[in-house]
Amino acid sequence: MIPSDATFAGTFPFAPHFTEAAGFRMHYVDEGPRDGEVILCLHGEPTWGYLFRHLIPALSRTYRVIVPDHMGFGKSETPADRSYWLQDHVANLEAFVAALGLTDITLVMHDFGGPVGMGFAARRPDLIRRIVAANGPTPFGQPDLFDRLTANAAVSPWFQWIGKAAADGTLEPVLNNLGFNILSTLKLNGFENNAVITDAWIEAYSVPFATEADCRGALGWANGFPTGNHQFETPDPEADRIIRSKPALAIWGEADRTLHAEHFLPLFSAIFPSARIERLAGVGHYCFEDAPETVSGLIADFLRRS
Repeated sequence: MIPSDATFAGTFPFAPHFTEAAGFRMHYVDEGPRDGEVILCLHGEPTWGYLFRHLIPALSRTYRVIVPDHMGFGKSETPADRSYWLQDHVANLEAFVAALGLTDITLVMHDFGGPVGMGFAARRPDLIRRIVAANGPTPFGQPDLFDRLTANAAVSPWFQWIGKAAADGTLEPVLNNLGFNILSTLKLNGFENNAVITDAWIEAYSVPFATEADCRGALGWANGFPTGNHQFETPDPEADRIIRSKPALAIWGEADRTLHAEHFLPLFSAIFPSARIERLAGVGHYCFEDAPETVSGLIADFLRRS
């Protein structure tokens, strides 16, 4: 867990906030006017709220931008007595939103934040205003979800490694040392913007995983696939109807080697057939790192138009 006052040479200057509504000490950023529309940003693997450091100031002059760190990531606690499957993070998010009393939420979802956000949307569709998927899958009860996950895993170096490592017993030893191999992990997934790498940047992404005990979150998200422990939410007919009616935007870095556009954008279009899709050439999986100004601009424009 990162010290609460860490700013990483001023690159993450946002005041820390904490809640124990989900049964652990959960960190979140809360910037912008208290009465502004809520933009809820959900990170994935193996990142934390630092991923959205450029988006927060771009939007918080007008909107209330809230960025939680999932259990086991960033400045949030990594409890030893909890499981770290998809459904656990959905339940944590549900408790977090209830504790803050958030409504009219625009979800901005990256990587595993997509399944977490869509799982929450299936449970509480009444609280959702808009959907933004930025290199973040949108599983929502589609009948071909498993087939698409399987097809993507066949061409994704990250998922190929997870399958092999789970079989030969190296998954835990490698991910339990994630603080030492964070850059190679990011590069494996599709990180393209080498110019952003500084000592402060490396520290920001590595220090959450300083010890084996700190790596439970990252290990859980990876290990849930070969073990079959992740449970994807299936919306009931009313939730499905409500969410399909919402404005939505997909932004996809086409150099993503982990979540290939051809396998995951059809999931988005199946829910939002008339929604805008922005495909970014030369941008990798971590689009908020590779093209922060472009991505922030696309999201700001979408919010203004919808």
